[in-house]
Amino acid sequence: MDKTSTMITVQVTVNAPIEKVWKIWATSSDIMQWNNPSDNWHSPKVENDLQKGGRFLFRMETKDGKDGFDHTGVYDEVIHHQLIEYTGTDGRRSIIRFVPDNNRTVIEEEFEPGKEPSLEIQKNFCQSVLNNFKRYAEEQK
Repeated sequence: MDKTSTMITVQVTVNAPIEKVWKIWATSSDIMQWNNPSDNWHSPKVENDLQKGGRFLFRMETKDGKDGFDHTGVYDEVIHHQLIEYTGTDGRRSIIRFVPDNNRTVIEEEFEPGKEPSLEIQKNFCQSVLNNFKRYAEEQK
């Protein structure tokens, strides 16, 4: 089995209701604040049309400009407050599930990894972004 047939799954529980979580996940100005794995990364450009057939572009780069990439693709399925499925322009698929749990929301993201870097680095990068989302979402009033 090659690396591209292996799915990576990451998860986080956010202490916020689904309505708030969904809004922060979908709003470009919010995405620019949380879509990074650490303080030395940022997302200086975000375009997000969160609907079936809609396109997205998230520019992620280190603040020193030495590393970066555009995460782009098309939304294949969007079920409000429940599910986002998309295919990146590189052909890799991702599924993000939102599960309300009282006043909390569980977010589970499953994605096809690229050939590089290592699976562990890709998983840790994505988990760090989810952890940053949790922090940002919980800080918002």
